[in-house]
Amino acid sequence: MIAPGPDMLFVLSCGMRGGPRAGLLATAGLATSAAVHVLVAAAALTALFTAVPEAFTVLRIAGAAYLAYLGIQMIRQRGDLIAEAEPAAVSGRRVYLSGFLTNLSNPKMIAFSVAFLPQFVDPALGAVWVQFAVLGLILIVLEFVVDGAVGVFAGRIGTWLRHRRTLRRRIDTVTGGVLIALGLRLAAEG
Repeated sequence: MIAPGPDMLFVLSCGMRGGPRAGLLATAGLATSAAVHVLVAAAALTALFTAVPEAFTVLRIAGAAYLAYLGIQMIRQRGDLIAEAEPAAVSGRRVYLSGFLTNLSNPKMIAFSVAFLPQFVDPALGAVWVQFAVLGLILIVLEFVVDGAVGVFAGRIGTWLRHRRTLRRRIDTVTGGVLIALGLRLAAEG
């Protein structure tokens, strides 16, 4: 969770553009999506990807396209949200939904839920769904602690950056470029 990836970059961007509240709403979207991943993994996503490996490839490509789309949007806007508006102007619903979709389409999160979490589930220890629920809760708490802290910190920096338009545009361009590069790398993985 501490290693920067698409989710953390998204939260960082939202916090910088919309303030600490936007960073926390983006984190809430990510955490909600993490709950969906855990539920789907518990409901036999592992069996689907084993039976139809192409399903994971399709999801990986869709996730890569979404990351590239987010990067292109950041470069195209290049700080316009911050330049012209205070943090309250950023739609909380949009930030939350974008966070949800960013994590939902993140193949690494899917792989984590499908490949990593089941290693800690032992049917001999009781109900499998309860074990998944506990692991999912731990994952969501960690998501809020790590990404939430990033979002709040980025919100504080974003307030400072509102008065530094050139630096803000450079940061948006670099962050957008990184998201595009992550999307391309993800698409190229096989």
